[in-house]
Formats: sequence, structure tokens, C-alpha cells
Amino acid sequence: MTLAVNVTAVDKVFNAGRPNQVDALTDVGLQVTAGEFISLIGPSGCGKSTLLRLIADLLQPTAGTIEVNGKSPRQARLDQDYGMAFQQAGLFEWRSVTKNIELPLELKGWDKAKRHDRALEMLELVKLPDRANAMPWQLSGGQQQRIAIARALAAHPSLLLMDEPFGALDEMTREHMQAELLRICAATQTTVVFVTHSIPEAVYLSDRVVVMSAGPGRITSIIPVGLDRSRDEGTREAKRFYDKITEVREALRGSEVGAGGRDDR
Repeated sequence: MTLAVNVTAVDKVFNAGRPNQVDALTDVGLQVTAGEFISLIGPSGCGKSTLLRLIADLLQPTAGTIEVNGKSPRQARLDQDYGMAFQQAGLFEWRSVTKNIELPLELKGWDKAKRHDRALEMLELVKLPDRANAMPWQLSGGQQQRIAIARALAAHPSLLLMDEPFGALDEMTREHMQAELLRICAATQTTVVFVTHSIPEAVYLSDRVVVMSAGPGRITSIIPVGLDRSRDEGTREAKRFYDKITEVREALRGSEVGAGGRDDR
């Protein structure tokens, strides 16, 4: 078993020793195998985005260790072992679609012809080859997110870190983007750690759903989904899909009560 991410006994404290100290994460442990799709879900303030940023070396843990592809997060970042996608596509308005996708390749020192060819390849992957010369403002929200995913995957990262990338989309576009993401990940064999507030989204996308609680943030349950990898619209109507949604929802309720939160049932 090859581990893409190995989180061991991680704590994260903000403003340590001050009156406004925040214990964001405590004793978090998580192993993600290569090629796996993991979703992090929990109430606001449970630390799921903080955990994602620790993996990405955008924050450093207060205690514990993290490895990405057997390396420190810093080394993995320097080696461009992962790509990131956020709720906002974050495209540069003054660069064309192709030039946006090329950006990480420019930073990596690829020559002009090679990065242009790679950008066109990525546009084919996300099914937007006709938008190569478009500007970001000419794209729909869903198209912008597909370009953001193409940019994140342009440098062949083995790991994709995603923080609510479809949260701002309407429901129909969101479901379409979920299907597109699964197709892209299957084609590229990319490992994904995905943050979401949506239980159906977590179940539809994931091999396992990691349930977190707040106060301070910790992992309370890890639920195997067990759905066939070739998911489609029929998956959303399957009894097992609804059963898993119920299982995750009950785990979330249990985590809220266990953390001393309010049981909203």
C-alpha cells in the first residue's frame, strides 16, 4: 500500500498563549492511499480547511507530523507533488484560458512550446478545447472551475487538494462538475483530498468520507462508501447511496453531540 498522505497526531493552535487562542485541530491522524478519493466533512470551524492547508504546507502544525508522498509537505510543495483548487477559480483575468493553465508550467521552467501543448492537452481532458483563446470573464462558473482543475493538474501532480471547489455553483452545474471530476481523476489516476459541506457530494465522490467535529477539530469517524467507481446519475437513485448519506449524517450528528454541541434533531 503506497501512502499519498500520512498525518500523524497533528495539533494546530492559532495564537498560542494569547486570550484569543484557538485550538483548531487536536490529535488528528489520517492515511490516504495513492489513487484514493477522500472527502473531509464537518461543521463550520471543525478544521477541515486547516487540515488541507497543513497538507499543502500553507500552514505548519503545532505538533505531530505530515508526509506527502513520503516527503515533508514543504518538500512536496517545492517538488510540485500536488495541485490545489478552491471555491473561487482564481483565474487571472488578464491571461487567456491557455495562459492560465500554462502558469504553473512557466514557474516550473517548461519551454513555451511544451507548456502550450500541455495546456491544449488539459483543455481536451476537461472538454473545453474550443475555449483556448477565451478570457476568464467569457466563461461560466462551471467552465472557470474546469479551467482551475486543468491548471491544478497541468504539472502532472499525483495529489489534488480541493477546498469546496463547487460550493458556489448551482445544483445542476455542481452535479455535472462532480461527474467531470470523477472522470478526470479516473483518467489521470490522481489522489484527491476534498473538503465539502455537502453530504451527498461527499458520498457521491468518495472512496471514504472523513467526519470531523469542532471544539477543537478532530476526526470522529471514517466511513467507507463502497460504491462502484463508475458512478453516474443512476448512482444518485441507488438505495446504497441513500443509506450512506444517512450513515454520514448520523455520524455528523454524533460528532456534534460528542463535542458538546447542539443536537439539531
